[in-house]
Amino acid sequence: MRNKLKLLIAQFTLLLLVALTGAGLVSAETIHEEKSKYRDITVTQVGDRRCLLFNVHRGDRNQTCMLVNDRDNLVFDYTRMSFAGLLLNGDPQNILVIGLGGGSIPMAFSDLYPQAKIDVIEVDEAVVRVAKEFFYFEETDNMTAIVDDGRPFIKRAGLRGIKYDYIVLDAFSGDYIPEHMLTREFLEEVKKIMTDDSVLVANTFSTSRLYDHESVTYQRAFNEFFNFKLPSSGNRIIITQLDPLPPRGELVTEARRLAESLGKYGVPLLDYTRRLSTTVDWDMSRRELTDQYSPGNLLQAQ
Repeated sequence: MRNKLKLLIAQFTLLLLVALTGAGLVSAETIHEEKSKYRDITVTQVGDRRCLLFNVHRGDRNQTCMLVNDRDNLVFDYTRMSFAGLLLNGDPQNILVIGLGGGSIPMAFSDLYPQAKIDVIEVDEAVVRVAKEFFYFEETDNMTAIVDDGRPFIKRAGLRGIKYDYIVLDAFSGDYIPEHMLTREFLEEVKKIMTDDSVLVANTFSTSRLYDHESVTYQRAFNEFFNFKLPSSGNRIIITQLDPLPPRGELVTEARRLAESLGKYGVPLLDYTRRLSTTVDWDMSRRELTDQYSPGNLLQAQ
């Protein structure tokens, strides 16, 4: 009950800050700016809320926000939603996170599972540096940040026979996901680093022009997946595995087992079980995305 009240207060405070900032009553202070090899990076702060933004001049959204006096609290819906994969594998020991941002997801995993080996892959070394300096991201004996492109890293891992039992694909900027990590060939490479117990969690967008294409691609690669959306978020989380998806009763049982440990992060795992859907809400006639047909840039620009 205390964790739930704490989450409601934090969410109300965040919404109030966003509203006041949007109304021009509270201005965000820029505490860091730099131009990396890949993007413009900006760190802003309003009160207790610190945010990482990419390519502000293009209007891209916040990548990561944290409350500096309540670091465990996961601010964004999509960040909390990324932990819904624990309903399928509640005790991961080898975790792969593609895309660092401010490091909220891997740091929560490291805290939850201190004995687990966690590899975090980030293409931009500047993002790793900013996450450490401004968002308290710390590598540990078991958690390593690797500067690399996610796809060749996964390809090499597959060739070496390396397996992960929890994989988070979170490589995006604004409403853009790199084309080479949207294709059927890429998903086939991901499957090679999965075991029967592995779970794949992909953060994508419920309003994207690629929604139908992306859904068809995941469906053909994995047969079925949980489509996880919340009315309060423009993100959707795809959750899948190599084995058939578990029945809802098993999800509820696992949620009850894990709910307390996830409470301090503000993850309402019990509420998530009724949100996971296998209902097809996309146009199945759309063409799947491949390395030869991946018009992400074109479709997003329309």
